[in-house]
Amino acid sequence: MNDKRLLDRRRTPSPSLARLPPLTALRAFVASAKHLSFTAAADELHVTSAAIGQQVRLLEDHLGQSLFHRNRGQLELTATGRLLMPGLSEAFASLVESIAMLAENEPAVTIRISVSPSFASKWLVPRFDDLRNAAPHIEVLVEATTELADIEAEDVDCVIRYGPDVGSGLVVDRLFPEAVVPICSPEFYRKYGLNAGTHAALRAPLIHEHGPEHDTSCPDWNEWLRNEGLTTRPEAGGVRVNLSSLVVDAALAGKGLGLGKLRLCEADLATGRLVVPFGDPRPVYFSYYFAALPHKAKLPQVDLFRRWLRGQALALSSLERFLTPSTDPEPLGIVAE
Repeated sequence: MNDKRLLDRRRTPSPSLARLPPLTALRAFVASAKHLSFTAAADELHVTSAAIGQQVRLLEDHLGQSLFHRNRGQLELTATGRLLMPGLSEAFASLVESIAMLAENEPAVTIRISVSPSFASKWLVPRFDDLRNAAPHIEVLVEATTELADIEAEDVDCVIRYGPDVGSGLVVDRLFPEAVVPICSPEFYRKYGLNAGTHAALRAPLIHEHGPEHDTSCPDWNEWLRNEGLTTRPEAGGVRVNLSSLVVDAALAGKGLGLGKLRLCEADLATGRLVVPFGDPRPVYFSYYFAALPHKAKLPQVDLFRRWLRGQALALSSLERFLTPSTDPEPLGIVAE
């Protein structure tokens, strides 16, 4: 008896890594056994149901035993399949957990982005949570400056520029255009009676933008009021700032009526922290652009950031949401005259 057992053991190869069935076949079996469906398994593994069926048959041939009863498309585990499933399911779960732990310990990759301070503070930084979810292993270093970065000479991976165009020889995406519109806080709107219309702006403190970020295609208050048919100059006083973001901040603080860039203040308009007392958004000539040198654009972190940026641009709410006059006495968006 002992000799026969020894002989049988010699005839049956001992399990080893070298003798394991193909991993793809084992994975196809586990997914099929979990769903009891080749079609559902194919959906989970992003292959065709024919490929799943082929891999399961390959595994059955390797083991020399059937794993499923097939009855008009319905699957049922055989005794062998029921015996095999728990151990394989646990093994794959452990494998997935190990790979996830490896990913968690993956070192961060830094991407250096040159961008204007206003766009960084009002548009880019508020979206960092979404960027972190999309690219958890990218460490973003924002170089916020009013100086136009020379991406060929400086140590930056990409830039977001605001202007009429971007130079040649770069990988460029036009993200979205810009427009300006009068903005103020709801309290300021009520205090200065701006429901009376555009001419009420002549009595209200105004916020003026001057400085390196000022877009020459944007109207200033004199031009805006002149286009509205008001030739009288506004009252002296008000606030003068050198950044587009400070126009938004000053308006939020109730310090005046500003001409705000919509892309920088649309979140505050959407929440009602700012209102548009009169007038329609006026498109300007400048737009926002992503740009990078071709070899930089091929870096995985830059490519991932670029694709995320384009997705954000496509998901932006359209300007029309701010163009519908509100009849609400407590304005939350644009306010009718």
